[in-house]
Amino acid sequence: MGHKVAVFDISVIRALWETRVKKHKAWQKKEAERLEKSALEKIKEEWNFVAECRRKGIPQAEYCKNGFVDTSVRLLEKIERNTLARQSSLFKERDKRSSPFVFELSGEQWTELPDSLKEQTHLKEWHISNTLIQIIPTYIELFQAMRILDLPKNQISHLPAEIGRLKNLKELNVSFNHLRSIPPELGDCENLEKLDCSGNLELTELPFELSNLKQVTFVDISANKFASVPVCVLRMCNLQWLDISNNSLSDLPQDIDRLEELQTFLLYKNKLSYLPYALLNLKKLTLLVVSGDHLVELPTALCDSSTPLKFVSLMDNPLDNTPCQDGVEVMESERDRQCFDKEFLKAYIEDVKERESVPSYTTKVSFSVQL
Repeated sequence: MGHKVAVFDISVIRALWETRVKKHKAWQKKEAERLEKSALEKIKEEWNFVAECRRKGIPQAEYCKNGFVDTSVRLLEKIERNTLARQSSLFKERDKRSSPFVFELSGEQWTELPDSLKEQTHLKEWHISNTLIQIIPTYIELFQAMRILDLPKNQISHLPAEIGRLKNLKELNVSFNHLRSIPPELGDCENLEKLDCSGNLELTELPFELSNLKQVTFVDISANKFASVPVCVLRMCNLQWLDISNNSLSDLPQDIDRLEELQTFLLYKNKLSYLPYALLNLKKLTLLVVSGDHLVELPTALCDSSTPLKFVSLMDNPLDNTPCQDGVEVMESERDRQCFDKEFLKAYIEDVKERESVPSYTTKVSFSVQL
């Protein structure tokens, strides 16, 4: 008996496979559409994007806005360009710091400035921080080329009157020291653009002579004991940034609108119960931050979303400090806490500036742990 062979028409087989191929392509198309709409696919895309950003060292704040990840390629390219630009500026700043015109000093082993410094009158910048230095010598008047005095986090208790002889001085940072007063002679530094006296804890006023500083655009006197906005500050006609947070203000002057160029106004951690309508006259004001715990009256226009002003009300709940028998330790812990608080709010404010809108209020919770 021979083999049995099944014979088919080849056209039938071809039609069968063409039908199967069409069905498979239709299924592939449908599956692709489903994956495109699938949340899992979007999560996978975001995860890969986040992983790529982390691999390239890009901070989360750059690609995550209001809790949403922007996975656009353009954003990634823009972030990479900005990161490279920042790195380039850091390298330039580092090279600048290594310049023979820049003096740097840091470390608690320093209780006074080196004697050799007196001979280096060609210097244009001093960067002195985290030392135990208490006095800035009077021979500072010899440094006529001085442009930047960066003296944060030392033990400085007094600034010499001779500082007023530095006619080219543009920046003065004496934050987180032990100053109780500012010499009126500083008002002679008519080219000064930036003044930072924050964190001294005991400053209560600024001399009226500082009214002469018409080029100042930045003033930070936060974390002190000011009961009102200094008169001299109100006369700084080019002021753009004013931080008077964490003081003892109970109200604002009615002529606060004299600061026509003001763009950023930080008032949180004061005891303000109302905000004057004069604030509405500050047409260039784009960011106003206050503590809302005591506020009972404020112009409703401040909260109007149609204006460019970002109004932020912080709801604070500070804990009482644990009593300490050693007064020095209390002051140091307070100074450290103020410094940390300032860094936290600085990061928060930078984030707020980047947002298209701001929260109606923010509650900041403080806590401590004792071992």
